[in-house]
Amino acid sequence: MHRFPLAGAPPGKARCQYGPSTPPRSRRRRRLAWSAATAMLLAWLLVAAGTPATPTTRQLGHYPLRVSAYVANSGSTTVSAYDTRLERRIGAVQVGRGPTGVGAAPDGDEVYVANGRADTVSFIDTASRLVTDTVRVGHRPFAAMPTRDGDRVLVANFGADTVSVINVQDPDPHVVDTVPVGRLPHSITTVPDGRAYVTDNGDGAVTVLDPHSHAIREIEVGDFPSGISSLPDGHRVYVSNTGSGTVSVIDTSKDAVVATLPGGHAPLGNAVSPDGRRLYVADSAKDCLLIIDIPTRHVIAHVHVGVQPQGVAVTPDGRRVWVTNEQSDTVSVIDPFAPEVRDTLPTGHEPEGIAITPR
Repeated sequence: MHRFPLAGAPPGKARCQYGPSTPPRSRRRRRLAWSAATAMLLAWLLVAAGTPATPTTRQLGHYPLRVSAYVANSGSTTVSAYDTRLERRIGAVQVGRGPTGVGAAPDGDEVYVANGRADTVSFIDTASRLVTDTVRVGHRPFAAMPTRDGDRVLVANFGADTVSVINVQDPDPHVVDTVPVGRLPHSITTVPDGRAYVTDNGDGAVTVLDPHSHAIREIEVGDFPSGISSLPDGHRVYVSNTGSGTVSVIDTSKDAVVATLPGGHAPLGNAVSPDGRRLYVADSAKDCLLIIDIPTRHVIAHVHVGVQPQGVAVTPDGRRVWVTNEQSDTVSVIDPFAPEVRDTLPTGHEPEGIAITPR
């Protein structure tokens, strides 16, 4: 469900050929088997020597107890749910027609889904994986993103050039304001001080909303801006310019573009690592995930994924990156430090947006 021109890969050229190759899965399994055999031999020797064998564990950093991934399948009426620890699908939730964007509440208790062909937003309770509320919004909603305090959900209405503001603290969630923005609003990111940044796909700009959800300024970026994300501290915002093959970096203290990063051929979704040091960008024309080192502003790796990658999300510990592949009906689970695809999981039809709960 593209809402913008998509540049294809040059004819006759292999896709995602500009990065280090990923070792075949069979070789990885052989390495794991060899490591396991070595560990067993070492444990036997320790016991034989009278030293109790102590199992070793790899320290991956803090990982919350309940972390799930939710994928919006835009060619259907479902959202697929996954256990990010086990890296497997655990179910599907029936929502409205044409779900596209997904946002997770800061406390992880709810997920919000923009249903593009139903003009609604579905509220999913993450404990039961059931829809608890459905709120009517503007025409063709594409994204639904909560504010950092979790009090409101902001919805980009692609077909209405507006943002709907939903009060989620009310027992009966409803739209409390509708804010005009630029043409074809696509995606939204929010920052800790209450502001929000909306990509205007038809204007080559980003609209800034103040903490009261009033539009206060526009920032010019590249052509057909789409995906957007921000640092955990909110000091920088990253905008994928699908038509320019770049990523604009916005300094939120100035609300101005301060740098332009390479974005491949047609960047779409992007996400920042929890430590704020890496940016992950889906290059939809080359079927790749770009890994960008934020301090140096250099692309440090490319990982081949499925066909037409769309959404990108990172687990809370930063050890896995999930990428939806619209034309493959899959989601790629990537170890960004290998870097390689760890697994490829089935989704529903035409997966687009993805969100991973913070806990």
